[in-house]
Amino acid sequence: MSTEHHAIVGAGLVGGLLGLILAQRGFQVTIYERRSDPRIGKTLEGRSINLALSDRGWKALEIAGVADKVREIALPVLGRRMHDLSGNETFQKYGVEGQCIYSVSRSGLNAILIEAAESHPLVKVKFDHVSTGYEIVKDGVVVNFKNEKAILHDRVFGTDGVFSVIREKMTHTDRFDFSQRYLPHGYKEIAMTPTEDGDFRMANNGLHIWPRGQFMFMALPNPGGSFTCTLFAPFEGEESFENIKSDSDVIDFFERHFPDAISHLPNLLEDWNSNPVSSLCTVKCFPWNIKSRVALVGDAAHAIVPFFGQGMNAGFEDCSLIAELLDSQLPSSEEDWLTLLDKYTRLRKPAGDAILDLALHNYIVMRDKTSDATFLLQKKIEAKIATTHPDRWKPLYSLVTFSHIPYQDALARGEMQQAIMNEIMSSPNIESSWAKSSNEIVSRAISLLNEYEADATKIARPSPLLDTNV
Repeated sequence: MSTEHHAIVGAGLVGGLLGLILAQRGFQVTIYERRSDPRIGKTLEGRSINLALSDRGWKALEIAGVADKVREIALPVLGRRMHDLSGNETFQKYGVEGQCIYSVSRSGLNAILIEAAESHPLVKVKFDHVSTGYEIVKDGVVVNFKNEKAILHDRVFGTDGVFSVIREKMTHTDRFDFSQRYLPHGYKEIAMTPTEDGDFRMANNGLHIWPRGQFMFMALPNPGGSFTCTLFAPFEGEESFENIKSDSDVIDFFERHFPDAISHLPNLLEDWNSNPVSSLCTVKCFPWNIKSRVALVGDAAHAIVPFFGQGMNAGFEDCSLIAELLDSQLPSSEEDWLTLLDKYTRLRKPAGDAILDLALHNYIVMRDKTSDATFLLQKKIEAKIATTHPDRWKPLYSLVTFSHIPYQDALARGEMQQAIMNEIMSSPNIESSWAKSSNEIVSRAISLLNEYEADATKIARPSPLLDTNV
């Protein structure tokens, strides 16, 4: 067992997981959380959008030995269930047979991770500890608190989310870069309760989406028959939160845009009037560590929007990498820790930037394109290419969700494949020729792929994939 004692500020999803991973490798850990213990008559504050757990997240949970416990609260989601204005529903499968994401409750998962960390003899979790930052000293780093005595640790990991106090202190370090961006869109949650018989009101094996251009409604299933539903819309404008002022405005808006959903929302007005409109914020920063003493993990380093279902998975993948680096050479000196944390920053910073851009892009896909005939034809053609040449072509969604390749590599591959699809979709009469010429079109796509792989400069700029002006 190491004599080092590390602090983790933030007992959310990433903080609990990281604390457990560090303790399993012999380090003493204290996790400090500003909130009261959520298991004592309270619920976790903040966002409660259901989480989409996929391969990257499962890997970290397996490393920490808690995956089996999480499976008890996870529901498989096989694809998107799209709802048009007429109430028609179509299904768009996420991946190949056996591939799916899992819907999990944020509060339920957080409780599992906190309890797993607390059960380890090297971990302590201290609630009601509001950190105000840190000070690096000769022998370590002093973690400061609002109403508690400052405590000396060997190093501190900031896992305290998008508004991280650890990161805020780091911004005062010379040559530390930081940018924050709010989307012009926000979100409000509405609960879809079970039927009187305790059943789901809709199919529970899909992410239900009502795409409506500049806004959308979506629903993810929960154990017990309910759905967590979320309206994403602009704060201002013709169809926006600012123009839904009265109960009748709420009913009119839902009857106009989501007519098949409103009958499943018995508590619509109650939830609308009690749940706030929350904002969506992204964060980029660099570096993610200050020498060997301070490091950022999860949203504190790379907060993103939830539209690729990768925010939690990206934070968990940070933990996976830290575990792998520790396992390759357990640090025994400050020089070792500096090497490890520098490598962590170097490897994960490009991934954090890439998944941020991909998540912004996927919002446009979900709200604007998933009901567009040309987009759906492109996806059908891509599925044919991927089925025919699974070793050469994987859809971008699969690269991000069902693989472990770095996000930046998935983005680069996605750009290449989108450039090819731009050429395919510009073919004359592609809509009518596709059915009878599918084999020829697949062959042309692979031929173009060979050309692009040989000369990546052929990809047009600006990027054929990313338009993140939401």
